[in-house]
Amino acid sequence: MATGEVINKPPSLPPYPEMILKAIEALNEENGSNKSSISKYIESTYGGLPQGHKALLNVHLAKMRDSGVLVFWKNNYTKRDPNAPPRRGRGRPPKPKDHLPPGTILPPPRPRGRPPKGPNDPPRPPKAKTSSGSGRPRGRPRKMARPAGGFGGAPPSKAGTPSGRPRGRPPKVKPSLTEISA
Repeated sequence: MATGEVINKPPSLPPYPEMILKAIEALNEENGSNKSSISKYIESTYGGLPQGHKALLNVHLAKMRDSGVLVFWKNNYTKRDPNAPPRRGRGRPPKPKDHLPPGTILPPPRPRGRPPKGPNDPPRPPKAKTSSGSGRPRGRPRKMARPAGGFGGAPPSKAGTPSGRPRGRPPKVKPSLTEISA
């Protein structure tokens, strides 16, 4: 950014959080003011707003909501009432934390997952196989070995050598190339 450039924001504008709080006070709606009504009030009251007014408004509303200055309820923003009890959000409330006496040192938190096996860990005894009672092994039965002669009953050939035809689909016959002289 060069030193001679001019910033689009006029110096007469107050900061956005101040403008937002004034808009909510001036609108004084029962259930709070929504984003569009706050934006319209700021546009009508303060004339020369920067070009990214909507984005700036969204950013500042979110910051004010997260910091606790504004309360966002049913799509409306209101100022936080110091005497009102805090509204509960959705989901299960967090557990109350136990306060420890001062000077207590906490151990580091345990990592997630199963701890790795150490060299000093005793070996586990092997699991005893439990029979299902029928005497058959679990799962799909193994494939039976194919008979040597096939299922057709043809006489078996020499042991270990296949019959005249090889297994699978025969290879595609490629036509031989002939040379053409021109």
